[in-house]
Amino acid sequence: MTVIGLGSDVVDIRRIEKSLARFGDRFLDRIFTEAERRKALSRATPAATLARRFAAKEACSKALGTGFRKGVFWRDMGVVNAPGGRPTLVLTGGALARLEALTPEGCRARIDVSLTDDFPMAQAIVLITAEKAPKPAKAKKSRAKTRSLR
Repeated sequence: MTVIGLGSDVVDIRRIEKSLARFGDRFLDRIFTEAERRKALSRATPAATLARRFAAKEACSKALGTGFRKGVFWRDMGVVNAPGGRPTLVLTGGALARLEALTPEGCRARIDVSLTDDFPMAQAIVLITAEKAPKPAKAKKSRAKTRSLR
């Protein structure tokens, strides 16, 4: 396993609350994916959920080594939860292109995310590693018997 990048970020939840109050949907649409908005707005404390995801995006942009430059945009990174609840990031657009450029040949990238909050702060840590890609399974040879037509 090879470390590609590490990033961390801390966000004041009250700052997210103020942005929501001031800019509403304009803020949500600029920063968050549709899935992130749905998840956050279904929670008892949407600002805390959004703050954790905001911090994860910041941390990921740092782990990619670009920040929000070089074609990497906020909505290119979306926090999703695996079936067991473990958070991870799905990258698209410029963020995915950057990740692919950083990933060594013959490897696949893995993104691990740690999210937490304790009002008024939310924190995220993102670790991007490369691991050897599994070799594709060999196709089994068909042992079908053929008959000769004599």
